[in-house]
Formats: sequence, C-alpha cells, structure tokens
Amino acid sequence: MSSLDGTTLARDDAKMAPMELQRRRVSYDDLAQMPEDGRRYELYDGEVFVVPSPILLHQVVAMRLGHILDDYARRAGGLAVASPMDVIFSDYDVVQPDIVFLTADSMRTVSLMDRIRQPPDLAVEVLSPSTASNDRGRKMRMFQRYGVPEYWIVDPIEKNIEIYRLAESAYGLVGTFSGSAQMRSAVLPDLTVVPASVFPSDLR
Repeated sequence: MSSLDGTTLARDDAKMAPMELQRRRVSYDDLAQMPEDGRRYELYDGEVFVVPSPILLHQVVAMRLGHILDDYARRAGGLAVASPMDVIFSDYDVVQPDIVFLTADSMRTVSLMDRIRQPPDLAVEVLSPSTASNDRGRKMRMFQRYGVPEYWIVDPIEKNIEIYRLAESAYGLVGTFSGSAQMRSAVLPDLTVVPASVFPSDLR
C-alpha cells in the first residue's frame, strides 16, 4: 500500500505492533490529506506510526476508566475524551492517547470544532503487550517534553495503575495502585479512583 507521495506503508499483521513509515519527515498537514481508513496514526518528530485495533481487554478497561473520568467532568467541569482524538503538540508531534482530560480552565482555550492543540491536563494510556515500550518510552517523553502535568499508565494484565506527575520538567512516579486502594489525582481534585473497578475480574 502506498501513500504520502509514494511512500510504502507496512501491512497489518496479527500483532498490535505500531508500524513505522520511514522516508521523509511528515507533517500533520500531510497526514490530514491521507484518505480516512479507520487506522490510528501518530507522528513522532515527523515519523508516522500506525497502530492497529486493540484487543478487547484494552477497550473494556479504557471504556470503564473513561466513564469514571466523564462522570467527574460532569460534576466538576472539564472534558474527558477517548481516542481517536489527535493531540497536536506541533506540526511533527501528534499522538492519540487512549484518554485525555481537559480541566474547566483548559477548556477556555479549546474549541469543540477543532482537535486538541495544547497539552491536556491528564493523559492516560492503557497498555497492550506490543505497545507498552512505546507508552513507557517515546510517548511518555513527548508528554513530558510538552508539559502534560499528569500521566497514568494502566496495566490490564497486572491490574494496576501508575501515576506520574511532572516536576521540574521531568516525570516522577507518585505510586502504583491496585485492588481497593484509593487513587487520587493532583490535577483533578476530589477524584478518587479504585483500580479494581476498571479491571475485569475474569481474564481469558
């Protein structure tokens, strides 16, 4: 399959591994001109990565956590948004976190008729085996570089949630929460999440 001036895209395989497009630096405008094909695209310094559809467990956990954050937004203000949604940090750095949260203050500079063009207050990634290294690596570094105040890494296999907070331009691990522990967010006051509530009890 060819795209973007003849550059060849790798075909999907059975794994949920991001597939890399290498040839030239691609901008968000270039990406926007590609025909809609249902895939998730991200840009890392102009490199295009295509992420196939996630497994069912990933979607169940993301949906449950998204509902918790949406309920909080209805009470406290702000907006919880699930992927697919482009977060455009620059012309060459664009990602689609599984969930982002924008506080009421941040919503003053966001248009519902556009994509997200500023750092969200919270980014959430639900791990899959073939994306864990990316979510803990370059994506995490991108969130850090562009000043996303808080980052949650959700592990459906280990059934835990890690909270990272930005301090002096670097993320520090606040804690790893599981079971009936009460997890609290610095950027979302009065929000309490019990990790057990987002993970299915029966994994098959």
